[in-house]
Amino acid sequence: MMQLYYASTSAYVRKVMVTAHCLGLLDEITLLASAAHPIERDERIASINPLAKVPALRTETDLCLYDSRVICEYLNARAQGNLLPAHGESRWVSLARQALGDGLIDAALLARYEFSARPAEKQWPGWADAQLKKVSAALGEIERQVVGFNTLPDDIGLIAIGCALGYLDFRFAGMNWRKQHPLTAAWFAIFDAHPAMAATRPH
Repeated sequence: MMQLYYASTSAYVRKVMVTAHCLGLLDEITLLASAAHPIERDERIASINPLAKVPALRTETDLCLYDSRVICEYLNARAQGNLLPAHGESRWVSLARQALGDGLIDAALLARYEFSARPAEKQWPGWADAQLKKVSAALGEIERQVVGFNTLPDDIGLIAIGCALGYLDFRFAGMNWRKQHPLTAAWFAIFDAHPAMAATRPH
């Protein structure tokens, strides 16, 4: 069995879990409890990932893999799946969309950490605002591209974007991103209802 350090609130862990679900690998993964935190280091995770960040995967051969991009590519190769196109322009489109989704998550996490992990007297609202501008720009680009998206989680780029939007719903519910991005909202309503997405929503 593979072992995965897991947190149900992590969009990156969700990306791995959606990938595993779509590839039929869930029964081959044991989930390990963890408490990843930007300040308080969890040495359990560090036994696999020296950065002590989730997701972190250990294979049956004691191969340790991190971060989500590497783990998802490993799972896809293991299952001989097609979530990452092997070659051609479609591969670069998929990887660029994954970078867009991951970048949105990165910026949202940094904005959240500014107020949830940093002491009040050291908080810098301008920093958080700058991160949220990145979130807004990413949403704008998704809205521009979304007419070409499939509504199934059959591509790692779309999985990353779907998990990013789900993270905004979870941690930034007051943002109401759907109002300014109606095409994305319509796409996500269908995409997020897929069993792989529904089973992995953060809680």
